Order: sequence, then C-alpha cells, then structure tokens
Amino acid sequence: MGATTTLVPFSMGSEGHNIVSVRKPRFLCLHGFRTSAEIQKAQMHKWPQSVLDELDLVYVDAPFPCAGKSEVEGIFDPPYYEWFQYNKLCVLELE
Repeated sequence: MGATTTLVPFSMGSEGHNIVSVRKPRFLCLHGFRTSAEIQKAQMHKWPQSVLDELDLVYVDAPFPCAGKSEVEGIFDPPYYEWFQYNKLCVLELE
C-alpha cells in the first residue's frame, strides 16, 4: 500500500492550464530528551527505504545545549540538546 500524495496547484500554465506539483507529506521530527536531530536521523534511517522515499522528513535540534548527562553517551557522539531547561528554584516558587 503506497503513501498518500498531496497534489498542490502552484501556478497557471502558459495556455491557462493548471500545473500540479506532487509534494511528499512533510513531518517535523523532534528528537528525544538530551539527544539531537542527527541521532534521530540515524535512528529513522533504519526505516524501510520505500517508506523514507515517500516522506519529507525535517529534523531540528532543540534550542538548549544539554545541561546534564545524556542516556545515549557512548552510543552516539555529542552534541546533545534539550527542549527545556529544568530550574529547581522556579519549580519551588510555583508550589
């Protein structure tokens, strides 16, 4: 069973005919805690190539450099990133 393809009209042809572009479904791939976009990309390249060929995968790194030990140290090379930074003082003020 093939992936669904999105057809996107993007301009008019010279004779007034619609030109249709075929675009792969795009997915934003967000990595896990204290890892990176490169690590996620390496992990997802284990998917079947027939699946990867049908998708437009966009990988991004989290905004904060890793502030602690990563669970993937020794398996994947740094740098590692976090999506948020834990602040114990801020949590205590909220209680």
